[in-house]
This record gives sequence, structure tokens and C-alpha cells, in this order.
Amino acid sequence: MAMMEFVTTRKDELIGWVRKFSIFPYPFVTACCGMEFMSVASTLYDTDRFGAALPRFTPRQSDLLMVVGTITHKEAPVIKKVYDQMAEPKWVMAFGACATSGGFYRNYSVVQGIDKVIPVDIYIPGCPPRPEMVIDAIMKLQDKIAGERHPILPFEEQNPAKT
Repeated sequence: MAMMEFVTTRKDELIGWVRKFSIFPYPFVTACCGMEFMSVASTLYDTDRFGAALPRFTPRQSDLLMVVGTITHKEAPVIKKVYDQMAEPKWVMAFGACATSGGFYRNYSVVQGIDKVIPVDIYIPGCPPRPEMVIDAIMKLQDKIAGERHPILPFEEQNPAKT
């Protein structure tokens, strides 16, 4: 008789583990932070080992919107439309001082933080942020993804009320 081995786990833990290592970023790069973003994809830092290396340049195929650089009020409706076109589940990362708080641009044309337009899951400070900080933010986002509830069936709730 052959010995059968099997693994038991909860559905949310399994789906969380799968989603954690299959992040498809959509880079919305607008300014000087783009150079640091490009260095994160190099072999020296290798985000592929975190499952986040393959950028998708269409919002319908991505689940992580990386807002990299300065966002002006003219670009705000565009980024909102990109966010709305992304399928669920979706996450947003604000990359750099300009995306998180407007940076040193305190004028009428710059959005003072992308969270005024779309909800942000993780912020990366710095002008420009170091690649190590980006990798740390990806790891923190992976922990957040793994800890979430992952409803599959239509009657399951995303975050049920605790009684």
C-alpha cells in the first residue's frame, strides 16, 4: 500500500501565499525617481526573487500601481482612471517624497500626496528613495497581502465584521 502524503492549510493562507509572490506592478513613472526605479529592476537588487519583477504596462494585467515621482493636477484624473481600470485585488505604492507628500513642490500645480486621489497601501519616503527601501516596501506589502482575507466565492466578505 502506497503511503499518501498531504498538506492541510486554510484557504486564505494558501491564496495569500500565492498572491504574495505574484505581484505584477504597473509603473506610473513621471519624474526623477524613475532612475531609482530602474535600478531596482537591475540584477544587483533583483526584485524577481520577491515575485515582483515583471512590470505590466496595462492596468488590466497588473495588481500593484507604483506611483513614481511628481503628480500634477493635470495627471490626477489619468492616474485615477488607471486605478479604476485595475482588477481586484489591487494595491498602490507611493514611491518617493513627491508621490507621498508633494515633495518640495509647494505650488498650485502639484498634488500634495497621491493619497488625495487614490488610496495608498504603502509609502516609500526619500528623494529619491534607495533601492533597498523599495525592496523593504515590497516585503512589507507582501506581508500585508499574505495577512488579508481572500474571498473566492461571491458570498464571502472581504473583511467580515468581528462580533
